[in-house]
Amino acid sequence: QVQLVESGGGLVQTGGSLRLSCAASGHTFTNYNMGWFRQAPGKEREFVAAISRSGGSPDYADSVKGRFTISGDNALNTVSLQMNSLKPEDTAVYYCHIHRTSTWGQRDYWGQGTQVTVSS
Repeated sequence: QVQLVESGGGLVQTGGSLRLSCAASGHTFTNYNMGWFRQAPGKEREFVAAISRSGGSPDYADSVKGRFTISGDNALNTVSLQMNSLKPEDTAVYYCHIHRTSTWGQRDYWGQGTQVTVSS
């Protein structure tokens, strides 16, 4: 059973920093992306950043480019999201995410979420 466990959320003032981490277990996937989505109250869940198991440059939402950095270990079992210059509009529940592609199709896996609150 695939498990994604997030840590590192919390309360920070505008301009501050937080680091989120996500540890994945219970899978042997070889073709997948791992990263973060977020959902603010009353809004749709939106993509934040992701990194591919096969390599290449990370992908970021325009709203976080230059402020957030995603990184992963070599096996991509753990990803981290360094969030700098935080703004009140970054307030949301942040979800760790795996998008897997295989012969049988595609599937998404989600963590339980961690709250990030940026006070003005």
